[in-house]
Amino acid sequence: MQLQTHAWESTLLSLAHEARHQSEYPVSTSFDSAVLDEAYRYCETVTAHHSRSFHMASSLLGPDARRAVRALYAFCRVSDDIVDDEADATGIRSAAMRKTQLERWRALVMTTTPPEGELVALAWTDVRLRYRIPMRYAEQLIDGVAQDLTPRRYATFEELAAYAYGVASTVGLMSMHIIGYQSNDAIPNAIKLGVALQLTNILRDVGADLRNGRVYLPQDELEAFGLCEHQMERGVVTREWREFMKFQIERNRRLYAEAMPGVGLLAAEGRFAIAAAANLYRAILRDIEAHDYDVFKRRASISTLGKLRRLPAIWWQSRTARI
Repeated sequence: MQLQTHAWESTLLSLAHEARHQSEYPVSTSFDSAVLDEAYRYCETVTAHHSRSFHMASSLLGPDARRAVRALYAFCRVSDDIVDDEADATGIRSAAMRKTQLERWRALVMTTTPPEGELVALAWTDVRLRYRIPMRYAEQLIDGVAQDLTPRRYATFEELAAYAYGVASTVGLMSMHIIGYQSNDAIPNAIKLGVALQLTNILRDVGADLRNGRVYLPQDELEAFGLCEHQMERGVVTREWREFMKFQIERNRRLYAEAMPGVGLLAAEGRFAIAAAANLYRAILRDIEAHDYDVFKRRASISTLGKLRRLPAIWWQSRTARI
């Protein structure tokens, strides 16, 4: 099957190529086993608390890969929280303060010898070295989340896709090194799947993002459907909003469909977990539709029972390559 490509993908493929060819792989550092085990347990707790879907999907991996991807998730979560948390015990944190904290975090996770008290950095560093994950991917992720230090708008879907690469596609590309993959042909699929997952996040979180002064929807597409931010802030589902969301969801599903054949290029033991993560997220789109595209007053979700009911079919699809 020939992978369908879009104009915006060439830039993202160049970023992935840059990361793969600018990274060095130092000799793995030996950490105290007891401290390292504590670090991995902490990352498991972070994953379970913040993402039930990811925690469930990662439980389908073998023990080593499972704890590694949960350490990766914790690294991503801390990076994102530094930018998103706008207040601490003393009050509001300025963008400058958050930027300083993010740069400190960047330096911490790029070293090969993080302090033992920095549990997430310690587990992540062990994973990065053990699985030879290109450091540049992690830098690209931090660059991506840094864009949220100052709320901005995205004029086109191409701009939005570039943002999605930084905060989501990089995660998939790093995960591939943990799970294993058969050839570099999996890279375009991983990029596209990351964009699809992030777009689902964006569609689900429209209301919460608006309340935080953020709009991640392409401005030219909002205008094309006769919408503006002032109308969105009213939180009313109009005919124009329904048509706009139908367009967004259709593209989102198309991206999933185009990306999923890449699951077959992953190591066999990791295919079920990745297929589960993607399909459970894709199911959020149906929940949005079932509630008349109202993402202003509610956050779309899938119940634990709903996720469990989907797993047998996803398992069979991952085994027969009908992803």
